[in-house]
Amino acid sequence: MTAIKKVLPRRRFDAVIIGAGGSGMRASLQLAEAGLNVAVLTKVFPTRSHTVAAQGGIGAALGNMSEDNWHYHFYDTIKGSDWLGDQDVIEFMCREAPKVVYELEHYGMPFDRNPDGTIYQRPFGGHTANYGEKAVQRACAAADRTGHAMLHTLYQRNVRAKTNFFVEWLALDLIRDDAGDVVGVTALEMETGEIYILEAKVVMLATGGAGRIWDASTNAFINTGDGMGLAARADIPLEDMEFWQFHPTGVAGAGVLLTEGCRGEGAILRNKDGERFMERYAPTYKDLAPRDFISRCMDQEIKEGRGCGPNGDYVVLDLTHIGAETIMKRLPSVYEIGINFANVDVTKEPIPVVPTIHYQMGGIPTNINGQVVVPGNGKHNEIVNGLYAIGECSCVSVHGANRLGTNSLLDLLVFGRAAGKHIVALDLKNQDFKPLPENAGEKTLERVAQLDNSTSGEYAQDVANDIRKTMQKYAGVFRNQELMDEGVRQMAKLTERAKHLWLKDKSSIFNTARIEALEVANLIETANATMISAAARKESRGAHSHDDHQERDDAHWMKHTLWYSQGNRLDYKPVVLKPLTVESFPPKERTF
Repeated sequence: MTAIKKVLPRRRFDAVIIGAGGSGMRASLQLAEAGLNVAVLTKVFPTRSHTVAAQGGIGAALGNMSEDNWHYHFYDTIKGSDWLGDQDVIEFMCREAPKVVYELEHYGMPFDRNPDGTIYQRPFGGHTANYGEKAVQRACAAADRTGHAMLHTLYQRNVRAKTNFFVEWLALDLIRDDAGDVVGVTALEMETGEIYILEAKVVMLATGGAGRIWDASTNAFINTGDGMGLAARADIPLEDMEFWQFHPTGVAGAGVLLTEGCRGEGAILRNKDGERFMERYAPTYKDLAPRDFISRCMDQEIKEGRGCGPNGDYVVLDLTHIGAETIMKRLPSVYEIGINFANVDVTKEPIPVVPTIHYQMGGIPTNINGQVVVPGNGKHNEIVNGLYAIGECSCVSVHGANRLGTNSLLDLLVFGRAAGKHIVALDLKNQDFKPLPENAGEKTLERVAQLDNSTSGEYAQDVANDIRKTMQKYAGVFRNQELMDEGVRQMAKLTERAKHLWLKDKSSIFNTARIEALEVANLIETANATMISAAARKESRGAHSHDDHQERDDAHWMKHTLWYSQGNRLDYKPVVLKPLTVESFPPKERTF
């Protein structure tokens, strides 16, 4: 092994960012413009990162359409999080929101406009004025292609700033020295199959979510939880992984997302009787209640026999009354998705929808600056030197148990920028590289060698598909103890199976089978974290709806879960209820 190790090619950068989505490119822009030598590793071309699929908008209290301020946004986010979000970082995000939106506008992002030239804003689920009194228009949108516009804007700025993009590279393992500091990462260049050590003064994880641990998902095939896998294998815990958002409106049978912007523009959910059923469940917010709540209401309608279609297994989203002109102006992609994935013209007939897994609220624990934090030295949040995490793969905990619509794009911008600013202030140019440990890259080489030397075992995609079926069956919209305990047992079997994958094709150049096999290791970590954390939480809160414990239990469970891969161990830490400058919002029941 030593002989091989010496020939592993090495490259050095001030910072290595893994992932070129919204958060990764917002941070890399900050660093590249400050003159740092930045490498951005990405599995796909940057503008194909999954941020491109975000449709609805960026939440910011600009007040362009009606009176609004960050205090209302702050309250809505805390209530949306079902009081599991940390109030200090939520305040920070909501206060920074207008700033990052105007910054994007100045970068050239083509937002939709009002007649007076200001940025157009649409209503969105859970967004209210005056602390829950009435719906407010807060989502800054570019039709229903907001993520697409944002990603392209950021990519163009990065090209201008001369960011180094490593396209079609897969990060494999973090390199930590004896002090536990992160000093680099191993990575595979897909085109050649060669493995490199990338040395860095700072490594940043911006790898997005892991929606592909589920069978029915709005997520792209690249969302395999790579950041969570890298962290878990490096003995870093994952926080609040039991909380996954089901988006109410995935196209039935296809899982493709129809933005909440549809309901923001006036679309209505109906059951087989044509009834607008959300009026029964949420008399004030109706179709604009938070996502976790609407998903459960839809599920209930279907379970109680009011679903549509020959099998009664979906409800419909009705946009027909909005008018073809508004749909083509504000929701053009939704029209195309209807034609391509449901064979439905949404201007003329309703489209079948079901709740579909969409977003992970949990992830790698971080602080307000994007630094990864772990329990240690008697503290809940001890900083891991040299490691940052931002975007969906991180858990700074602004989303708590359920994310408010449009806060995902906001999270990317605010914390991508905050982490970038923090790194720039470190003055990396005048810091030396820390020496690599003796065994740098050894773990990676062992993992790859095991695949390359395999002569029998299972096909990676069979194991991956079984992970998805298991998660779908045992950790769905409604959960109970018996189901989740069985899910934990099934995941233990799958973890064992994942250790014995067989790679039939041993070639080096663009070997997608090898990449898929390496991704399974990340899927396993994320799925275990989710299943084990969920089975332990004996309450219902936000997206975690527990049939055996239907009430929220603040006395015992208002705390963040921390799952460690080593021995599937669980630990907990308190929720931060004290904001930075304003009064705290004490917990109360969520009603809509």
